[in-house]
Amino acid sequence: MSLELVVDARPGGIWLALLRDGKLIELHEEQGNTDFAVGDIYLGKVRKVVPSLNAAFVDVGYEKDAFLHYLDLGPQFSSLNKFTKDTLHGKQNVSDLLYFKGEKDIPKDGKIDQIISSSQPILVQVAKEPISSKGPRLCAEITLAGRYLVLVPFSDKISVSQKIKEAEEKDRLKDLMESIKPKNFGVIIRTVAENKKVEQLDQDLKNLLEKWKTMHATLKDATPPRRVLGEINKTSSILRDLLNADFTNIHVNDEKLFGDLKEYVAGIAPGREKILRLHDGKINIFERFGINKQIKALFGKKVPLPSGGYLIIEHTEAMHVIDVNSGNRKGAEGQENNAKLTNLEAAEEIARVLQLRDMGGIICIDFIDMHDRENNKALFDKLKALMLSDRAKHNILPPSKFGVIEITRQRVRPETDIKTSEKCPTCNGTGEVQASILFAEEIESNLKYLISDRKVPHVTLHVHPYLEAYFKKGLFSRQMKWFFAYKKWIPVRGVTNNHLLQYTFVDKQNEEISL
Repeated sequence: MSLELVVDARPGGIWLALLRDGKLIELHEEQGNTDFAVGDIYLGKVRKVVPSLNAAFVDVGYEKDAFLHYLDLGPQFSSLNKFTKDTLHGKQNVSDLLYFKGEKDIPKDGKIDQIISSSQPILVQVAKEPISSKGPRLCAEITLAGRYLVLVPFSDKISVSQKIKEAEEKDRLKDLMESIKPKNFGVIIRTVAENKKVEQLDQDLKNLLEKWKTMHATLKDATPPRRVLGEINKTSSILRDLLNADFTNIHVNDEKLFGDLKEYVAGIAPGREKILRLHDGKINIFERFGINKQIKALFGKKVPLPSGGYLIIEHTEAMHVIDVNSGNRKGAEGQENNAKLTNLEAAEEIARVLQLRDMGGIICIDFIDMHDRENNKALFDKLKALMLSDRAKHNILPPSKFGVIEITRQRVRPETDIKTSEKCPTCNGTGEVQASILFAEEIESNLKYLISDRKVPHVTLHVHPYLEAYFKKGLFSRQMKWFFAYKKWIPVRGVTNNHLLQYTFVDKQNEEISL
């Protein structure tokens, strides 16, 4: 298995595509405004305490008040609250908790109106980004995530990831953390820390303590609402969480970003920075790796399967519904076996689509009916195994007697929703058909203008792949005619992101030439 990260820096933000063996499994958009991202720490102000919900609404600067439930306060909330007040009033001048006297843990079944009150400043962390008409969801159990460790202030507990199975390695990591962690700081040891050296873990811990120090310095003179510590950008967070031996390449199309990422990778995994590749920019980076084509195939209502079957994905207010269809697939071994093979293939694609679209909440999947209980069990086991790599918390129920499998999946960000429909290229969305028979002549006329009149030295034509084939067709193609006419080769590149009658001319730096 190989993992590749493709980073496309655009004027409006950065798009990130994670590929496993060439298949798109995650897609993220990082816009210029990264406020209210998961992990951001804010000094908020309690707007309203609602005892009936055992929750409070907090102003963190978003247009809608954020939601904070009692169960998300965390056991050490009283200690955090004391630290926040003392810092704001100038009594807590250092970030170090060595001499900080903690408060008693709050009860698990307590009432929020007994713990916090309206208008008080409160230190909180974003647990879920704003979704639809809802504001962010908050927690007050502050954690700082690093490459190998998660730092938990006001706790002395050391926890080890359950994915680390060897008891000897667990004991080694616990003993190591016990010897280097400062007082009043707890630590969660992540899976990637397995078999790592003392120096690596110690450096990661120092980096997290430095972040805590930065947060404390900002908090000293902060007035709510204000962000006191921002999570690292999405590109770096993906590398922090996923970078391992399976990563083969990281492709970047921006020189400055390439330098920043190389420095970051060298910091978290020395020696691995050589896997970074700077894309030359002659062809769009998403086009070069076939990502645009996969996006169009996987983000529509109808998602095709390799065998000829397909999925129909509907999004309602309450849930997502997925229907599995065999399409034109024909099996030689009977209906039951055909249904089994289609369902197993669909399970693989569904596991990928859930992660790719970041679909959350309740998901109901209507698989093709199978009468053999062993086949149903095989389908359930296969889906569970495929979902193991999904980092979002999820729960899968066995097939019901109607063949429906229900999944609940954690929703922490808005679902990635990409429109795959295209505006009609002939009428341009007006509903009135315009003559398009002279389209090729229009392109050639503009090409002649750029080369003969404006004397542009380097011109490349970007068109839909259908038109690319038209211009290149035959031994004496139109492209060849241009070569004889202008005494220079005019590259023609098919761009799947273009609609049928969309074209652009670009220069040597891959920047669009205005006509």
